[in-house]
Amino acid sequence: MNTERKGILIVVSGFSGAGKGTIMKQLLLEHEEQYALSVSATTRSPRPGEVHGREYFFVSEEEFQAMIRDGQLIEYAKYVNHYYGTPRKYVEEKLALGKDVILEIEIQGALQIKKNNPDTLLLFVTPPSAQELKNRLKGRGTEDEATIASRLSRAVQEAQGIEAYDYLVVNDDLNQCTKKVHDMIECEHDRIARNQEKINSMRQELTGFVKGE
Repeated sequence: MNTERKGILIVVSGFSGAGKGTIMKQLLLEHEEQYALSVSATTRSPRPGEVHGREYFFVSEEEFQAMIRDGQLIEYAKYVNHYYGTPRKYVEEKLALGKDVILEIEIQGALQIKKNNPDTLLLFVTPPSAQELKNRLKGRGTEDEATIASRLSRAVQEAQGIEAYDYLVVNDDLNQCTKKVHDMIECEHDRIARNQEKINSMRQELTGFVKGE
């Protein structure tokens, strides 16, 4: 990791079942030194194989409300009857170390963060088609038909907000998709707006050359 460059705050959203979590895990596996994946707090119950502090911080609704009151979350939202939120301390610490911090959150939280941090990079992950999304939800085998129907209904609403994002990421092939996301983030580091300090330093040095300094 290049410790001289500043970390970027990246929000990754997408339909439930789009595979955004799998992409993020692959990204961290391939570029461990560059990225930090923020662990969200949630009031939902763990799915089989999920571990507290790894996939999520699983808390009660009372604990979550206390985190809101104490200003410990940079964003939070309710999704399919459960609360989700991003702990502030972890994000700020990793950005200060020069790491690119990835938040895997839904659209309400993404827009909250973008409003308060305009230079946040927003990525939206989707399967190649709506039918593929439905197939993936059913194929997980972790939720009943009512929950799947609720997630598809939610996807209809989420589809209306895609234009608020910077890039669309179509998740068809995992390896290709992971590379594309990494390339997008690398290009973001080269934006003029993110390099003003370097540009000003170069201008000052060039001016010195002209003046014979």
